[in-house]
Amino acid sequence: MTSTAWLSSKIDVDGLLNDLISADAALVRLDERLGKSPIREGFLERFHFLDACASLWIDGELVHLEDLVLHDASQDSRTPSHELTIANDVLRQRRRIAANKIDWALTASGITSLRGKSLMEDTPRLELKSLMVDDDREQDDLDSSIAAMDALLAKSEAVLHDIRFTKPEAKGNLIYDEDWDEEERLGEWLQVVSRNAHYPALLQCVIALDSWNTLQVFQHGNWLGRLLAASLLRQRHLVTCQHLPALNLSLKLVSREDRTTRDTNVRLRNLLGGIRAMAEFGLKEHDRLSLAHQMMSRHLVGRRSSSRLPQLINLVLSKPVVSTDMAARHLKITQRAALRLIEELNLREVTGRGRFRAWGIL
Repeated sequence: MTSTAWLSSKIDVDGLLNDLISADAALVRLDERLGKSPIREGFLERFHFLDACASLWIDGELVHLEDLVLHDASQDSRTPSHELTIANDVLRQRRRIAANKIDWALTASGITSLRGKSLMEDTPRLELKSLMVDDDREQDDLDSSIAAMDALLAKSEAVLHDIRFTKPEAKGNLIYDEDWDEEERLGEWLQVVSRNAHYPALLQCVIALDSWNTLQVFQHGNWLGRLLAASLLRQRHLVTCQHLPALNLSLKLVSREDRTTRDTNVRLRNLLGGIRAMAEFGLKEHDRLSLAHQMMSRHLVGRRSSSRLPQLINLVLSKPVVSTDMAARHLKITQRAALRLIEELNLREVTGRGRFRAWGIL
């Protein structure tokens, strides 16, 4: 389906107005709450994990939140599955988009970088000058050793350069369809985004999200479009620069039948309802974490200024689950000392096991 076919369905802005206003108000209220919150960083980090797991859920895969947290900390309890690896990619790309400028993700360089491609043909080849040792002059043993090491390093760098900048082989026909032109479909999607730039920011976002699903831009890695649609809200200044809305979580709150109905206006209305539900969930989650932060902060009364307990509180707020090893590495203390600090905060043990335990705020 081309962009012209998608645009041929008339968008009933008047019919979407009430849903647009309510979703916009809820999202702005959440962003305003985060702007003055002392737990802002921890909340946003938690939502990165939730959104990454929701992205796989939308694609029909199940990734446990605890497994993703442990995999991100390089403390896997088992061999990472293919789905867990994809969820980790979503998590890393969300962090990259949130850390960069607001308009970076939708630029040519940003999309190319997020897709994991490089402009190899435009990369100048490294010219290596051979290091020759002049045997006519007397050299001491130190100079000879240094020259030999430099020659070996130059040779190794040349070999690594050939490996690094060798163009990859053609994609296999069993995995990729040769007639599926991703570049053309991506260009069509960008045209849809530009042609609807006169609409309000949130309506632009749901149009970009729906058109990405309709055009089926990528054969693999379709989750990238949902991140690009979320970055559109940052670019239009509807949310602050570090707040990347969790659109995957909003789609999870909408049933599959409502997301894939034939009527375009009904799909857009359902997407707006999902964004409103996501923002309301974020407000409730923020209040819950704020209350937990206040309760844990009471344990700081009378503590020394060099205590590691404040750092542990920030870690617990930013991670859905925390293991003893994670706390020990983050605080740079022993595991026994980390366990004592965890016991002081009265955290809830979430695994129910005697070994390899983990704690969190429930």
